Amino acid sequence: MDRRGFLKAGAAGAAGGALAGCDRPGATDAGGGTPGRNETAMVPAALGPPPIQPLAAAPIGEVRIGFVGVGGMGTAHVRNLVRIEGCVVSAVCDVEESHAERAAGIVEEAGHPRPALYTRGETDFQRLCAEEELDLVYTATPWRWHVPVCVAAMESGKHAATEVPAAYTLEDCWRLVETAEATSRHCVMMENVNYGRAELLCLNLVRQGVLGDILHAECGYLHDLRAIKFADEGEGLWRRDHSWTRDGNLYPTHGLGPVANCMDVNRGDRFDYLVSMSSPSRGLQEWATAHYPEGHPKRDETFALGDVNGSLIKTALGRTIYLSHDTNLPRPYSRINQVQGTRGVFQGYPDRVHVEGRSPGHQWEDAEAYYHEFEHPLWRALREESIGAGHGGMDFMEDYRLVKCLRDGLPTDMNVYDAAALSAVCELSEISVARGSAPVAFPDFTRGRWQEWASWSIVEA
Repeated sequence: MDRRGFLKAGAAGAAGGALAGCDRPGATDAGGGTPGRNETAMVPAALGPPPIQPLAAAPIGEVRIGFVGVGGMGTAHVRNLVRIEGCVVSAVCDVEESHAERAAGIVEEAGHPRPALYTRGETDFQRLCAEEELDLVYTATPWRWHVPVCVAAMESGKHAATEVPAAYTLEDCWRLVETAEATSRHCVMMENVNYGRAELLCLNLVRQGVLGDILHAECGYLHDLRAIKFADEGEGLWRRDHSWTRDGNLYPTHGLGPVANCMDVNRGDRFDYLVSMSSPSRGLQEWATAHYPEGHPKRDETFALGDVNGSLIKTALGRTIYLSHDTNLPRPYSRINQVQGTRGVFQGYPDRVHVEGRSPGHQWEDAEAYYHEFEHPLWRALREESIGAGHGGMDFMEDYRLVKCLRDGLPTDMNVYDAAALSAVCELSEISVARGSAPVAFPDFTRGRWQEWASWSIVEA
């Protein structure tokens, strides 16, 4: 039985025992987590020692990029990359030849040579990785292809970058870590929300000590995706499938990434354990009944995914994080984005701040009042250049920073350990839900290095 099968078997068999407290926090285990007797924290036996410092690869003069998956999000990234100095999209891979041709046209219109196209099916990225002289392979494919593309890239000597989540099983999280360490290649999860203007304002407030010591955060992904999940194109071709059999916090990184940075996760603190529970599942079934006629096969689908999942994360330093997932019900968009410190609080939707001794008593201030003094340097420098890019400019910021780090030989803003820790929430939440909301331990993908690595700094453009 492989690791995933072992974990799933444990989840199914332990639901009753978990309610009796068999996995409650206790003795430290081999993975460094506090919940004792919890196999989720196991470290693969074959894994060697972790690096002393996060990887800083040799500088690259011009970053040659192979892009895998150029649907909606992939095309947006290609549009950003052709505007960034010091990189070129040299190859494009997609199962739809028309998508690859569209991306090639964008590259050529920007004045770059036509990229090589790879369109021979779902695994043609393997040929791209083997044949092309590239520095980076970047993927924006459906979730199940993120790990295979990244592993193929690293094993062929290329750095890897992937859309979110980087993986959705613990086995694959470890596979990314093992491969990155064995090949000394970057594996970056491209979490665009880390570069949002409000999120970086909040991070700067934290770094400047305005909010005091950070104790708690609330975040999530609250987005009505019913129409997208049932669409006959784009994400509708695959994303709804995950709701058939999985019940947990399936898309955690947009909300969790920014608050993890504010809490120095993997750089002074780490995720320790998680508790998760889900509401009943009704939203997708009711949407299908309302939008499809009698006899349509989509009306017969059943779903395991609870419409609202709430997960609580405890860190090694005792901080708490509430993380929500809600994509099957009618609601306005939100990521919550609340960071609470001993001297003040930042909260999103709408963006607002309260700082003791600075704000009016018991009243919010509009976050706009803080940009003049605390705007993040990236946004001061690149705001005009990012106009027109996806998600309010944050997509351009993340692509810019990846290219800059590769060109300058710097550690990337997020590394493979961040990709694994944030993505691990997917399966950990599923296991906790299956065990009656018992605590489950996070693996320490850094194997103790989180106590030594420096915080994510306030970087310049």
